[in-house]
Amino acid sequence: MTANIRNFCIIAHVDHGKSTLADRLLQLTGTISDREMTEQVLDAMDLEREKGVTIKASAVRMLYTAQDAVEYELNLIDTPGHVDFGYEVSRALYACEGAILVVDATQGIEAQTLANLYSALEADLEIIPVINKIDLPSAAPDEVAEDIVSLLGGSLDEIIHVSAKEGKNIQAVLEAIVREVPAPKVDAEAPMRALVFDSHYDSYKGVIAYVRMIEGILRPAQTVRMMATRVDVKPVEIGIFTPGQKPVQSLAAGEVGYIATGLKTVQDCRVGDTITLASAPAAEPLPGYRTPKPMVFAGIYPAEADDYGDLRDALEKLQLNDASLSYEPETSQALGFGFRAGFLGLFHMEIIQERLEREYDLDMVFTAPTVEYEVVKLDGARILIDSPAELPDENEIEEIREPWMHLEIISPTDFYGPVMEIVTKRRGHFVSQEYPAPHRVQLNFEIPLSELIVDFFDDLKSRTRGYASMDYRLVEYRPDELQKLEILVNGEPVDALAAIVHKQDAYHKGQRLITRLKATIPRQLFDVAIQASSGGRVISRANVKALRKDVLAKCYGGDITRKKKLLEKQKKGKKRMKKIGNVEIPQEAFMAVLRLENE
Repeated sequence: MTANIRNFCIIAHVDHGKSTLADRLLQLTGTISDREMTEQVLDAMDLEREKGVTIKASAVRMLYTAQDAVEYELNLIDTPGHVDFGYEVSRALYACEGAILVVDATQGIEAQTLANLYSALEADLEIIPVINKIDLPSAAPDEVAEDIVSLLGGSLDEIIHVSAKEGKNIQAVLEAIVREVPAPKVDAEAPMRALVFDSHYDSYKGVIAYVRMIEGILRPAQTVRMMATRVDVKPVEIGIFTPGQKPVQSLAAGEVGYIATGLKTVQDCRVGDTITLASAPAAEPLPGYRTPKPMVFAGIYPAEADDYGDLRDALEKLQLNDASLSYEPETSQALGFGFRAGFLGLFHMEIIQERLEREYDLDMVFTAPTVEYEVVKLDGARILIDSPAELPDENEIEEIREPWMHLEIISPTDFYGPVMEIVTKRRGHFVSQEYPAPHRVQLNFEIPLSELIVDFFDDLKSRTRGYASMDYRLVEYRPDELQKLEILVNGEPVDALAAIVHKQDAYHKGQRLITRLKATIPRQLFDVAIQASSGGRVISRANVKALRKDVLAKCYGGDITRKKKLLEKQKKGKKRMKKIGNVEIPQEAFMAVLRLENE
């Protein structure tokens, strides 16, 4: 019965206790017995548990008998908790009618909380504010409650104070869901439409689409159609999450469940797509679908050339579960055969890197992350490049455009100065400021994405003692004075160390990089020259001194010509060696590009 269905999600900043609250709700409703209970039930990956952040969305159906003695069907849709997965969050929100806003009593409102809250308000969801971690000694629930009221309106009495870890006051959250979240609005006569809010690959059932039924009814024997990819399939199975998969005979409008499609790739069943019946298709798909666009690009190369096949297989398997990961083969003179991969952001790249190392036991070299640039050539042609190696010759370029982001930073007012300094040092422009709470300031900036992706977040956290948080989104591509910074080792350009930099930064970045490389490249039996070149000229140079063998050690006394002859012979040998010598560049050298501090 649709009137007793409640679809809701939990939105929060990273590590504010979202997954722990979900655990308590599952326990209290008896969905999971104490024997089966583990911490963070819905976070299936080890990485999710270690980093305290949900990476994949998941769903679960709970049955709860409220104080009015009516049994309600509660569908919890767990959303990813990081800025990189903003599109997945937006789809999960669209699948709900209500959202629990979880705020940490010790940390208050953070940037990601606000970003998700605005998305929830745009989706017209009913918001239930909850303050978590009230059991901690440093908790200040009353102050945080006042901040929430000034942001959302309403009264202090409406805010629920809980401790998810100790299970305090969780019943009140369930009652608030039943009371305040509206039942789904359904049109029984409309053609069947279901929203895909996530999907994963199962080796037995193919791609399993997590769906929210918007209209109509679905039964196992009916053929369904993916509206974006135009693929028709007969489902292997349809069912609900309890939280394991449980097959059912039908899914009706308003319900949340899964469709095991039998498809072999996630590309055919994308997040945000609309599923309809092939026999009676809907006139138009649900709004809001888009293909996730990679923002950050990096080269992935096997440390050992023999592992190339294993790396390709590992990336194929990862892409089965993660449609937002894109990659294509590329070759580097320095690193051999590898792949150019696109990621949603730096955190997404870190997750993929760790999964490749852990799940597939691979030893890899990741090149420095870059962003996608738009190059306008003199003949008017426009090309998108995501690797400095693809940049055309300077004589052919009219202008280079780079992506600019709208950046929101929320910080205690004490750190106003350091935040301003960090952003302006990285070519950021101040736009506006707001005060969401008495002692917190929200600063809005515009900043190039290339300045954000290296170590901006680490720098921000260290300068604000961990109190500041940030959120960003793409504004547009803007032209600027950008040029290619090339590194030459022993006269040979190393394409994996090339970068596209701003003209004003080229000299300093080149100089710092050369200094770092001089320390990391091992000494050879001959002098190795390391040069940085930009704008058609060498802007910095350093020599890695040769390892010397004392050829005069056996000459004690004797004629000077004997010594000269030996030194001349050594000089010729070194010269010949330099011509044919191959300089091995260790992985630390590539990491040095990543860790160039903005001094």
